Amino acid sequence: MSAPEIFWFLPTSGDTRYLGTSDFGRAPEPDYLRDIATTADRLGYDGMLIPTGASCLDPWVAAAALAPVTRRLKLLVALRTSISGPTAAARQAATLDAVLGGRLLLNVVPGGDPRELAADGAFFSHDGRYENAGEFLTVWKRLMAGETVDFEGRHIRVEGARNFHPGPQRPHPPLYFGGSSPAAHALAAQHVDAYLTWGEPPEAVAQKIADVRAQAAAQGRKLRFGIRLHAIVRETEAEAWAEAERLISRLTDDDIARAQANYARMDSVGQGRMAALHGGRRDRLEVAPNLWAGVGLVRGGAGTALVGDPDTVVARMREYQALGIETFVMSGYPHLEEAIRFAELIFPRIGKAAVTEQGTSQTGGAFDVRARATS
Repeated sequence: MSAPEIFWFLPTSGDTRYLGTSDFGRAPEPDYLRDIATTADRLGYDGMLIPTGASCLDPWVAAAALAPVTRRLKLLVALRTSISGPTAAARQAATLDAVLGGRLLLNVVPGGDPRELAADGAFFSHDGRYENAGEFLTVWKRLMAGETVDFEGRHIRVEGARNFHPGPQRPHPPLYFGGSSPAAHALAAQHVDAYLTWGEPPEAVAQKIADVRAQAAAQGRKLRFGIRLHAIVRETEAEAWAEAERLISRLTDDDIARAQANYARMDSVGQGRMAALHGGRRDRLEVAPNLWAGVGLVRGGAGTALVGDPDTVVARMREYQALGIETFVMSGYPHLEEAIRFAELIFPRIGKAAVTEQGTSQTGGAFDVRARATS
């Protein structure tokens, strides 16, 4: 089985050693984020997801700041279809892609929390925001392909729209997207290049892939597939599970109840599926072999982690690959140290260049690492 793409995550809302507490927290300071990105670039990660949301730094500004300090790393940046216009977004994308030398990927995000969208001045029903996203992408893709566009839809209208400076990737940077509702699957089938699922048990992921793949095939299209997961990898199973428990050791029942009540108010189908995996209970967190839902007790979005020793985690990754997953978008707490650990323990076992830790840098705070070819 071929080596999958491995992306890492940039924690632009802050980082931590424990979930649900500010103790030992790390603010999303530019120097720290740069350390994570340059470390991932040096280690040989294929890409980096830069998230979006009310609690995050602006992903486009963050990506632009990383352009001059990274060399190979692709940056997966949010394209917010509900709170921006397609013409301005086309100019932004073409410009950033040029700055990055063709390393831009775009993550289509219609939004999953109506309250957050309302704060940004966007008011859509659940299916309405996907309908808006479809119109947005119709216009945006035509602009990126060099067309002059007149368009009038239910949500979007443009006259004489044009992108005068095309970026290096033609017709446009690859579009990634994740969503679990019927409206989301329909959007994926029609418009995007890669569908991302959150880390559900393999049988659930298989069903989602089959549905999106069939809908895309009906339109004469083929998609790639990826998965968004956390990782807790240690040299032994016992160490890995102990680390998982440590990560949530400072959570109180009230912390969990408040977080779950907040997520229950969202109309995101994907968020509902994440919450249903554990039901807010600490005693049902291993939702499939080595798939642990503890992150989702207090964290929105991707809430599951692969937990285990390196061989076990790779075996679980291979199970997802067998379903059609080609890209793994990973993360771990704290993100700097765990990027190194994951590369050290996992990369040699999946056909990527091996990484050896050389100690702690006395200048930048990041580890010095050395890549060597696998035998």
